[in-house]
Amino acid sequence: MKVAISSQGKTLESDVDERFARASFFIFVDTETGEFEAHDNSGPMSAAHGAGPQASSLLADKQVEVLITGHCGPNAFRALDAAGIKVVTGASGTVAEALEKFKSGELTPAARSDVGGHW
Repeated sequence: MKVAISSQGKTLESDVDERFARASFFIFVDTETGEFEAHDNSGPMSAAHGAGPQASSLLADKQVEVLITGHCGPNAFRALDAAGIKVVTGASGTVAEALEKFKSGELTPAARSDVGGHW
């Protein structure tokens, strides 16, 4: 399964970025092989409007099945849902810790966004 985690840095030891669309980086992880890659999110991060749909499009292009993040606003949540990407909110700690919590079932997909727009 391909998972994306919002991150403040480029490694698995980086802290989870609590904001999805305006995260500094996304870490894409193949949960079966453990391989990962970091993607700089400076484009959508600095956008005045539309950061959620832009970041959602990136994840869809990368064929991500699950997003793990701290929080996700309504526009981004709708875009992710439309792309068939499950959204897991409430993540904290390092990227590696959040991934392990997801794999162990401690973090599960959300039914809706957990913050208001332009959070």
